Amino acid sequence: MTGSSQLPPVTIRIRGLVKRFAPQGAEAIKNVTTEMRWGQITGLVGPDGAGKSTLIRMMAGLLHPTQGEIRVNGLDPRAQSGALREIIGYMPQKFGLYEELSVMENLSLYADLRNVTGVERDQGIESLLHFTDLARFTGRPAGKLSGGMKQKLGLACSLLGSPKVLLLDEPGVGIDPISRRELWKMVRKLSSTGMTVVWSTAYLDEAELCDEVRLMAHGEIKAGGPPRVLMDRMRGRSLRITGIWGNRRALLGRALASPQVMDGVIQGSSVRILLRQAGELPCLEALQAGAGASLVEAPPRLEDAFISILGGGPGGESALAAQLPLVELPPEVDPHAVIRAHRLTKRFGDFTATRDVSFTVARGEIFGLLGPNGAGKSTIFKMKCGLLKPTSGQATVMGIDLTSSPSKARQRLGYMAQKFSLYKQLSVGQNLEFFSGIYGLAGEVQREKIARMVELFNLRHYLDSPADELPLGFKQRLALACAVMHEPQILFLDEPTSGVDPVTRREFWNHINGVAEKGVTVMVTTHFMDEAEYCDRIGIVYRGELIALGTPDQLKERVASPGNPDPTMEDAFIRLVREADR
Repeated sequence: MTGSSQLPPVTIRIRGLVKRFAPQGAEAIKNVTTEMRWGQITGLVGPDGAGKSTLIRMMAGLLHPTQGEIRVNGLDPRAQSGALREIIGYMPQKFGLYEELSVMENLSLYADLRNVTGVERDQGIESLLHFTDLARFTGRPAGKLSGGMKQKLGLACSLLGSPKVLLLDEPGVGIDPISRRELWKMVRKLSSTGMTVVWSTAYLDEAELCDEVRLMAHGEIKAGGPPRVLMDRMRGRSLRITGIWGNRRALLGRALASPQVMDGVIQGSSVRILLRQAGELPCLEALQAGAGASLVEAPPRLEDAFISILGGGPGGESALAAQLPLVELPPEVDPHAVIRAHRLTKRFGDFTATRDVSFTVARGEIFGLLGPNGAGKSTIFKMKCGLLKPTSGQATVMGIDLTSSPSKARQRLGYMAQKFSLYKQLSVGQNLEFFSGIYGLAGEVQREKIARMVELFNLRHYLDSPADELPLGFKQRLALACAVMHEPQILFLDEPTSGVDPVTRREFWNHINGVAEKGVTVMVTTHFMDEAEYCDRIGIVYRGELIALGTPDQLKERVASPGNPDPTMEDAFIRLVREADR
């Protein structure tokens, strides 16, 4: 560590900050004291409800503290809000782009709102269009941009007026690894000019790129410092079980039940575990890992440090899977092709969204569909669920053609869409009633299923709450409950963990691993590359075509090189997409 005299000057100073939204209510922010420095990217890292957005909104002057103080470039956000607006760029979670307006019209509107005029306006917009590589799309409506391009436009709008401090509230949610890298490259360039950046995120791999992080939970900062320092504290506790014989998911469950293990996930053909204490190893024989299995040290991650600070993951059991029956296939259904896509093509007018896509998914397999924003993943997904009719080709589930018998096929599957597809104004109970009715449940059977889901997913406290007011983790629980109430044999999950924290993600994947063990066939899309390694096989879609298909390890091996002999899944994804471009 460098001495304090060598540290950059403090730009944001927070002392004893407390925030309550009701006079006698719970504290959303609890006695937070911290600093952010000139020219650095500071990550606010934590689960939904940790207090990240509340803290950022207080820095921006949009919320006032209950007690304590904030100074941003020496300014008090409450007393000097006008001056503060001149030096701050703020990009909220749901950035307010006007989707019917073009890229240029959005930039012009935000220039008006920030009172950026004359030569400064013209030069600023031209510079930002070049900086974000949006100059080619000035006439395109914002609503027709990909997720990554929307984030770039949101960043450009927040940079109008050349702010000294940039506040970004979860800008990486829902965008693919390539777009996220481009976004980081832009923000890193801004910080190198002296801009102070605060970047909130639930993605721990993203947080590793920050200069400093503040790990938050329950309104408090639990730890802080450079990511590398926090990660180095985990050395000797992060291990991989390699050479596994048999079922990785079953081994993971046994490992998580071991007293020496605090957390664990599947990583390709291996299982990655986090020990409670360095040197206190689980017995591989007791875990039934196989004669060729071994424990090797793994590079620690910031996620390991965060899980450790929170006291560990949720364990490995799934109450949902425990109550599901074993899936028995009819004799006419091929167990190796429960889901089949044969030369699927979909055109919208002159635009071909997918072209000749073919793959099969076996009973009890978890199949991941990856691709950049706008690559065609969701189109394929919707055709496989019977929500879109292919222009040509065939989509079948359980041997049923989705084009000729969509209703019959949909009774066999559960679907959890992007953004969870809940009816926001309906209560939790009303959503459960509505979706169970769609899937054909009625009467006493319906009431029993709903009661079981409420119990399994701990939803009783929220039954009368509108779905839109639920914490993100509980929205996810409700959406999964709605998708599985009728005990489907196939489960489609479209970006189901976007924006949720590591512990919630672990809980969700406990259920997915558990239902797969019961023979449920699972198809999932994700932008979270570590999560892609939980899948048995992966298909990568780019520009509407399937450009790669294989196990996570096979795809990583395809891109391994002398310079990068042990690539990550993100390395593999980006390399394969770029090779397809060439």
